[in-house]
Amino acid sequence: MSKKLIRFDWAMKKLLRHKANFDVLEGFLSELLRFDVMIESILESEGNKADEYDKYNRVDILVKSSNDELMLVEVQNDSEIDYFQRMLYGASKLVTEYIKEGEPYGTIKKIYSINIVYFGLGQGDDYLYEYKGEFVGLHQKDILSPSPPQKQDFKVNKISDIFPKYFLLKVNNFDDVAQDTLDEWIYFLKNSEVKDEFKAKGLDKAKEKLRYEGLT
Repeated sequence: MSKKLIRFDWAMKKLLRHKANFDVLEGFLSELLRFDVMIESILESEGNKADEYDKYNRVDILVKSSNDELMLVEVQNDSEIDYFQRMLYGASKLVTEYIKEGEPYGTIKKIYSINIVYFGLGQGDDYLYEYKGEFVGLHQKDILSPSPPQKQDFKVNKISDIFPKYFLLKVNNFDDVAQDTLDEWIYFLKNSEVKDEFKAKGLDKAKEKLRYEGLT
């Protein structure tokens, strides 16, 4: 039996900012990123305007993980032709906002940009896209790797580990057939329902905390 729940974007704004509800968002991020995420805090979700010409960094929720990484989670319903540029702007803004003047560049935080969109963005039939930035040799076709000292100092295995990582969930492209636990989350994001047989991290908490009858 399915449980009809509130929309995830509403829940993020109204419920998930409270530490007692972090386990719902932690479950989603853990399934998407394929490692266990523990949320340290929810940060201010809109960047301050530097001047009158600067744009707001509009993010539904901004997470600082226990590993000191930054995770932007944005839900977008309305079509925006320049949404790719908006993703770039949001991540770039965080790079500059969370390094202090005079600090070495090696202290720049790892940033994950997670974008859940409910409109047709670009041309592609998949429902989950991951941006993997690599430096590829023009002639040798080899992938540039960090040196041993860089691997040791910055705890990375690939150069792409240093740069922001982007995930794009085109929810409306999902065919409602959950093949794995991440699909179970995408099913919920599309249908606002959780099937009893779902086992994805955090979804049991979503059923418990986000169902209509549990709201005042």
